[in-house]
Amino acid sequence: MLELTKDQQSLQQMLRQFAEEELRPGAARRDDSGEFPWPVVKKLQEMGMFGLTFPEEYGGGGRDFISYVIAVEELSRIDASVAITLLAHTLCAGHINAFGSAAQKQDYLCPLAGGKQLGAWALTEPGAGSDAGAIRTQACREGSDWRINGNKFFITNGSQADILVVMASTDAALETKGISAFIVPGDTPGLNKGKNLDKLGFRSSDTVGLSLKDVRLPAENLLGGLHQGFRQALEMLDGGRIGVAAMAVGIGRACLEESLIYARKRQAFGHSIADFQAIQWMLADMATELDAARLLVYRAARMKDAGKRCSGEASMAKLFASEAATRAALKAVQVHGGYGYTRAFPVERYLREAKLCEIGEGTSEMQRLIIARELLKRSPLPEGEG
Repeated sequence: MLELTKDQQSLQQMLRQFAEEELRPGAARRDDSGEFPWPVVKKLQEMGMFGLTFPEEYGGGGRDFISYVIAVEELSRIDASVAITLLAHTLCAGHINAFGSAAQKQDYLCPLAGGKQLGAWALTEPGAGSDAGAIRTQACREGSDWRINGNKFFITNGSQADILVVMASTDAALETKGISAFIVPGDTPGLNKGKNLDKLGFRSSDTVGLSLKDVRLPAENLLGGLHQGFRQALEMLDGGRIGVAAMAVGIGRACLEESLIYARKRQAFGHSIADFQAIQWMLADMATELDAARLLVYRAARMKDAGKRCSGEASMAKLFASEAATRAALKAVQVHGGYGYTRAFPVERYLREAKLCEIGEGTSEMQRLIIARELLKRSPLPEGEG
């Protein structure tokens, strides 16, 4: 296990306490009602958690990415809807931090990193999910402005965000090489926000469709150069996948902890069910897979901190952690028996949440493709070939 620094341990302990005291009491109610968790989000913003990894000069905390995945895991363990709100915000702010001009960082990153505003990242469309190159949203130059028309879908924080980073095609003939990124203030005329989708899980996170109809932006809202959006998005997705992997570890950990508590308390045939080998094996499998998943997450995060390319490692972490979380959730329901199939215990919610981790930020099938391609790129050709 990677040994955490004292600062990282302090952050972990602080967020663990915050999650128990502030998130747990209302998590089930928010899941039932679908209300956006603004009160706890605002508290986390005030604590600096929504600017954790961004430079101090722009109002951020200047922390490393390991600290970020620690934060995501601790929040996800209690309420993954709050964690995914942080993930989406970080993609938006991170995109501006990585590719924005000095003026863009001053105008947009500062309020995002300083906890004054909430961000969203808009890549996915009704017909463009895993196939991001199928983007149909168009951005056309009109004099000194840009005019954007199109639709986005499954956008986390979409209706609540003050600032959005939106990907649009600026030259359809170039396909993925003709995609650009734009900074779109949330109150821009022509930006219409849908209602929160009625989802299986993550019910209190904000997930909406967006309609952009003749949205006009000044030229300076182009982010990071013309036709650079797809390359930028791929780089951002590496960090996004590490974040989803950390979220999956948090959900899986919650499954294990709830199962340990229940197995010790539940009596059958005159014994605690924790005495039965069948239950012990499930607990052992859960613990082993989750420890392995966390190590994969930390490895990818350390590579990102070191400025190394980590597409393969991020996909490995996301693939393994998400599938391990779903397996842990299924086992947790099994350990709880009939009670696990009711809302009397939180494991049914964890199962609903774990499944999204296999879909969001690229499906498991896409992760396997990315991993294979990275392996083939890095593997030397047989002697005499190439």
